[in-house]
Amino acid sequence: MPTTPDQQAEINALRQQPQPTLRSVAPGMEAHLYTAYPVLDHGFIRVIDYMGDDAAICQAARVSYGKGTKSVQNDEGLIRYLMRHWHSTPFEMCEIKLHVKLPVFVARQWIRHRTANVNEYSARYSILDREFYIPAPEHLAAQSVINNQGRGEALSGEEAARVLAYLKDDATRAYDHYEEMIGQEGQQGLARELARMNLPANIYTQWYWKVDLHNLFHFLRLRADAHAQYEIRVYAEEICK
Repeated sequence: MPTTPDQQAEINALRQQPQPTLRSVAPGMEAHLYTAYPVLDHGFIRVIDYMGDDAAICQAARVSYGKGTKSVQNDEGLIRYLMRHWHSTPFEMCEIKLHVKLPVFVARQWIRHRTANVNEYSARYSILDREFYIPAPEHLAAQSVINNQGRGEALSGEEAARVLAYLKDDATRAYDHYEEMIGQEGQQGLARELARMNLPANIYTQWYWKVDLHNLFHFLRLRADAHAQYEIRVYAEEICK
């Protein structure tokens, strides 16, 4: 289940309490606010907040380019011109803040996009949930023979079953030991900041990720591409929607 009952209750409450505002509002973004869209087996992505709209982009462009935009008839035409010629700075006037639940190994890829503000769930203070990404059989693939960082043909039969069993068993065993090391009530137990190092990279984490539109486009150009790893590409594709 991507969202917990408490998270879903919070989402429902937020969506039922619209607030009056004097700031610019983008109706398309308003329609998505707080809704959790499922990704992978336990993940999700949802819009928490945003700043700016089409007018914010055009306002910035007309300030910086001055007379050069007088031939543009409307905002849509101007935005298309900016995108076509990759005049990117006006898009930095808009920002989006996302709440993302994702496997740790996907987060380590994602964090390479350093032009964002990130705050991640801390396993020093809290106990991570027993939730792991286990690929669907069709996404179990052998190493590509032509690409050192890509996948080849899908595994099948006994080999696929053996790999799935390893992934499930190893994740379960690691989490069992994690709980044992932390200790039960009345036991001293190992510090959470140390116990977490025994957890596998397919366990789920969560973070808030805030980025401007220019750098979001850069993220999507790379991660929504057909050559991107499937597990991060599905998040990028959900953002594209």
